[in-house]
Amino acid sequence: MVDFQDRVAIVTGAGGGLGREHALLLASRGASVVVNDLGGSVSGEGSSDSAADAVVEEIEAAGGVAVADHSSVADPEGGAAIVQNALEEFGKVDIVINNAGILRDKSFANMSPELLHPVLDVHLRGAFYVTRPAFAHMKEQGYGRILFTSSGSGIMGNFGQANYGAAKMGLIGLMNVLKIEGGKYGIKVNAVAPIAHTRMTEGLFGGIVELFSPSQVSPAVAYLVAEECELTGEIWSVGGGSVSRFFIGLTEGYFKHPDDGALTIEEIASHLGDIRREIDYMVPFSSQDEFGKLGPRLQK
Repeated sequence: MVDFQDRVAIVTGAGGGLGREHALLLASRGASVVVNDLGGSVSGEGSSDSAADAVVEEIEAAGGVAVADHSSVADPEGGAAIVQNALEEFGKVDIVINNAGILRDKSFANMSPELLHPVLDVHLRGAFYVTRPAFAHMKEQGYGRILFTSSGSGIMGNFGQANYGAAKMGLIGLMNVLKIEGGKYGIKVNAVAPIAHTRMTEGLFGGIVELFSPSQVSPAVAYLVAEECELTGEIWSVGGGSVSRFFIGLTEGYFKHPDDGALTIEEIASHLGDIRREIDYMVPFSSQDEFGKLGPRLQK
């Protein structure tokens, strides 16, 4: 059985929805959990201690171990405080699940800086502020598991969510850097794109809402932060009983050696089929793989 005995986990945005389910599941398998939640509205206004405190009470009532944290992830001091809370209470940090998020939707033509910046602050910068001090600790101990909560809105796009989509795809870029930098320190870094009914998706699922409980997402999250998981750099779509992998593929493409003359616009136009063909692709782990594909071609 996969368990988290003697592991310490931070879960941000854990006062409800997905984060609450993640925290409850990890605690039920033996983890000591820092339940972080500012307790604000879906749009990020206000604060309350009650959300995080209630989840800690649930965990403790079930025989688990947890501590509440009410810091905001949206500034460096808050992120550092969350990690420090874990270190003071439990002596280490093994797992970080970046789940905190807000929504401020508007069509792009009407998207203002006031709608953009708070969403970037919580989702993207917030994940950076929490993960950076935790990553430093993980490097020292030679072990860590980090999970980012992305979204189909970033990977594929969604109307009215330019701010949210940009933040969520930004997390994929952050994951891809950390999977490389953390590799030799035993740190695995992955992401999920959940499909679940929460406060942030209210009204999206209609009559099938009961099929998309947040509890359907948490087992995949728990696996990705388990010691048994050796995967890194993965993006999983999870929800409604389905677990699938998103990946970025690099096609075989069209190649013309520079010695044979400059590539022209017309040649690109006439070889669109080669450039876009979705067979014979590779899934690069890093830019080295991309150069590994190109290098042999350049050596005539």
